[in-house]
Amino acid sequence: MTATRVGPDESDTITAREDRAFFGHPRGLATLFFTEMWERFSYYGIRPLLVLFMTAALARGGFGFDRPTASAIVGIYAASVYLASLPGGWIADRWLGLQRAIWSGGVFIALGHLSIALSSVFSRPTFFLGLVLIVIGTGLLKPNVSAIVGDLYGADDPRRDAGFSVFYMGINTGALIAPIITGLLGERVGWHWGFGAAGVGMLAGLLTFRLRAGTTLGAIGASPTSTPEQQRRARTVALVALGIIALAVALAMAGVVPIDPRALAGAMRNVILTMALLYFVYLFLFAGLDADERRGIAVVLVLFVFSVVFWSAFEQQPTSLNLFARDFTDRRLGGWEVPTSWFQAAESVAVVLFAPLLAALWAGLARRGRDLSSPTKFALGLSFAGLGFLVMLAAANRVITGGAATRVSMLWLVASYFLQGIGELSLSPVGMSSMTRLAPKRFAGLTMGVWFTSIALGNLIAGLVGGNVDPEKLTQMPALFQRTAISLFVAAALLLALVVPIRRMMARTAR
Repeated sequence: MTATRVGPDESDTITAREDRAFFGHPRGLATLFFTEMWERFSYYGIRPLLVLFMTAALARGGFGFDRPTASAIVGIYAASVYLASLPGGWIADRWLGLQRAIWSGGVFIALGHLSIALSSVFSRPTFFLGLVLIVIGTGLLKPNVSAIVGDLYGADDPRRDAGFSVFYMGINTGALIAPIITGLLGERVGWHWGFGAAGVGMLAGLLTFRLRAGTTLGAIGASPTSTPEQQRRARTVALVALGIIALAVALAMAGVVPIDPRALAGAMRNVILTMALLYFVYLFLFAGLDADERRGIAVVLVLFVFSVVFWSAFEQQPTSLNLFARDFTDRRLGGWEVPTSWFQAAESVAVVLFAPLLAALWAGLARRGRDLSSPTKFALGLSFAGLGFLVMLAAANRVITGGAATRVSMLWLVASYFLQGIGELSLSPVGMSSMTRLAPKRFAGLTMGVWFTSIALGNLIAGLVGGNVDPEKLTQMPALFQRTAISLFVAAALLLALVVPIRRMMARTAR
């Protein structure tokens, strides 16, 4: 019996791509915009609370963890969220299809937030179970939302980069609103009120996707790009893996398998890097790619490396920069003290403000045939992030001069976050767009997973160094910010030197 390949209806795909009802873009972009906005609301809603909650004293309802341990846990959690994109992309490609993967992932995330919100009753096991469920769900949802955004446009559609910038504005709208609501509730009312509010956001995202996907996405991502036999095999592998995860979580919660978060974070960093390199070796040598596809994967590899550098700096926001906001920043406005978590919204304000401007700039340059290449935009992103950490270096030196009791102006953090926001906007949406453009069609979900793996590595590195902001160890702080700034500027210079050969390779990549 001959296996029949399952795929979307081509006429529906063409209709969805030609649609311009959402500010010149397909209506499906609006569906994905709001789905991702609410999912990011849930993620960024708990992210700034985690290190604050875990380092808070038991008397204040926290876990009383030391800073390096709490920072490492945040790094492991965030890295796992993005690492899960690899199996999540594979499951979508081979079993569920993009749309069903998004829905299933949203359900897991909502259950995870419910578990964390109930941890005030059941304590630590329920808290960490919730984090695991969110990791599984985000792995299914996040890479596949981005993959569908790419499928809304033809390979040569000049609206592609602009569309990803609009989509990225949705991400940052959620990231902007989340800490304002969850931070106020978590820090001033009760930690688990903040965690619960984040879960309500995910439920809103699920409802949005359920009501709009059928009419605005049509057949795009509705079916997996695999044969029925491949689907059965993928289902078996996924269910077995889920069972293994459940067993591992149960053993850890029961104390049978003791866990040292800092040692685990270091081991995960090495394992993830090895897995990523092996995946690239597989694509180059054993995946049956033609010469043009291999050139595209070579560019993906280069962008992957520089993406790790960027995210290892950027993802210090929930750890080192969050602790700086709590311990070394004068947060008084009149007689009221700004919640620590609110500073996490500053970077998103910058992205929301500048996203339409950069989207228009990229589209305008493309129309005139003068669009900046992806590596050039990456170098800009690295440079702006480097400037953000130079600002923090100056702020840290002021603390060193004044002593541990010194509190510096809020404007230092706000300026740093704004610069990092411009850097993120120059790099991240362009990176997602490049992955969808350069990836071989049959590896679209996995290649997007590779992009999120670079963010996973960045999160682990940020988590390992993020505990080095401590009133009792002041000299570590400026050294951390200085090393971070230097690494970003060096990476930007190296990437600029590679712009011409990379641009030539991208021009020769046939899609």
